[in-house]
Amino acid sequence: MQNVSERVEPRSAEDASLALREAGNAGMSVSLDRPGGEVVLSTARLNRVLEHEATDLTCVVEPGIRLSELDAVLARHEQRLVLDPPGDPTVGECIAQAMSGPRRHRFGAVRDLILGVTVVLADGTIASSGGKVVKNVAGYDLAKLFCGAQGTLGLVVRAAFRLHPRPETTSTFAVELVRPRDARPLLTGLSTLNLPLGALDLLWPGRLIGLVEGSARVAQAQLDAAAQALGARHVDNDIWERSSERQLQAAGVMAFAPSDLGEVLQSEPMALIRPSLGVAYVERPIDSPQSPGLIHLEERIREQFDPGRVLVG
Repeated sequence: MQNVSERVEPRSAEDASLALREAGNAGMSVSLDRPGGEVVLSTARLNRVLEHEATDLTCVVEPGIRLSELDAVLARHEQRLVLDPPGDPTVGECIAQAMSGPRRHRFGAVRDLILGVTVVLADGTIASSGGKVVKNVAGYDLAKLFCGAQGTLGLVVRAAFRLHPRPETTSTFAVELVRPRDARPLLTGLSTLNLPLGALDLLWPGRLIGLVEGSARVAQAQLDAAAQALGARHVDNDIWERSSERQLQAAGVMAFAPSDLGEVLQSEPMALIRPSLGVAYVERPIDSPQSPGLIHLEERIREQFDPGRVLVG
């Protein structure tokens, strides 16, 4: 008979602390917002905006809130959290899996936008680190450490983020690109324009797309510059949905050096490429073994946070 996990939905940091302490005392494994543990700790009820300081461009939220829900709240003040991974994940999923989307090109990843966190560790300890929190602990920068930790270090119950103003207008240009050898000259030509693009994706094969944001006058000037220098043409913003679909459907993620872009294009019949980041989302699985030193470091960190191995990724 297949074992059925116990699902727990805490409503506060204290609830989560109690659930983790009880599971640890009972020798039960715990997974966070995913199957795998004997206890599944869900953030479904931790889904509030706790604080929004519009004048400071910051907010504090719980992990279970979805990006679309948070965006609707921030839009009332013409602000946004510039995280745009595909699929409308929760804030907690974005942190645990270090999710990002096309706007990482300009605004950075979740670790660049997060200011502080309150977390519940495997033994039930509640700790805070960074800005916009009541009490800080010395040592680890928990906010950045928990980004990409896959739920193996503890549960984020509150997260503070820096926000950005919403642009007056958003437009997209595209440049046709079908030959690998044309990619580097095109990107070099684009870089000489010094356009502050919000995003830059290569839908391979086919076209390079760039996102321009700002006032209507500034956006139009950027579109005109790209058209004159590169032969770019204005396209509908819906093309970014194709970018999101490719990211979601990718079987593997490949990291590459900028100088190797041509080789990537030669080897991959179809891909979503973020050239400024050196990342390609491809149709085949990618084996990216970690170095022994990095594995050892991750194990040492995990030993500090969860010596009893209560949490499973």
